[in-house]
Amino acid sequence: MLKVNSINSHYGQIQALWDVSLNVEDGEVVVVLGANGAGKTTLVKTIMGLIEPTSGMIKFAGRRIEGRDPHKISRLGVAYGPEGGGLFRDMSVRENLEMGSFNRFAWRRRDTTLERVLRRFPRLEERERTLARNLSGGERQMLVIGRVMMSLPTLCIFDEPSIGLSPVAVDEAFDAIRQLRDEGITVLLIEQNARKGLEIADRAYVLENGRVKMEGDRKSILDEESIKKAYLGL
Repeated sequence: MLKVNSINSHYGQIQALWDVSLNVEDGEVVVVLGANGAGKTTLVKTIMGLIEPTSGMIKFAGRRIEGRDPHKISRLGVAYGPEGGGLFRDMSVRENLEMGSFNRFAWRRRDTTLERVLRRFPRLEERERTLARNLSGGERQMLVIGRVMMSLPTLCIFDEPSIGLSPVAVDEAFDAIRQLRDEGITVLLIEQNARKGLEIADRAYVLENGRVKMEGDRKSILDEESIKKAYLGL
């Protein structure tokens, strides 16, 4: 579904990604692990067209998308939940959800999708008229995931969904992502919390200093001693 091939990305004169390649197959959950500054968010922004790569190729569902505008990539079926949520803080929960259905395909089905999202997250239904700025951290992350669902995507990309959340809220967020996978939606997960990310992932990549240090299935990553020490505290 997604193929990133030898991507190099820069911030001005500073290179942030070095020949990064990864694949995400239909129906998989793939997690990209790494410490702060490893290049995880740069990778996502490059995939989403927010940063244009200096070289390399990105394909989604067989189409080359590197250098395309973000809204055009979204219309192809890629939904993005950025780090920190990117919510419209002065809009209500319902208005934020409806903003997820801006493409024509999703807009025609927004009422049905909204019912499904509110069934999934009853707390959002209770707070439907509440401004996003007044939600708790866990509620905001539910809203991010719900807004992603509203676009009826085939690929969801979440950047650090656990950041700043309580342990209970982290569990709720990952349960929701696991349910997306169970519904057949493909997920690319960018996560610093290696333990939680690997719990739901089929495969993983480890980024270090803008390069892919390691890749493999969940078991092979968990069995690697350097990963245990660096990310799992073992």
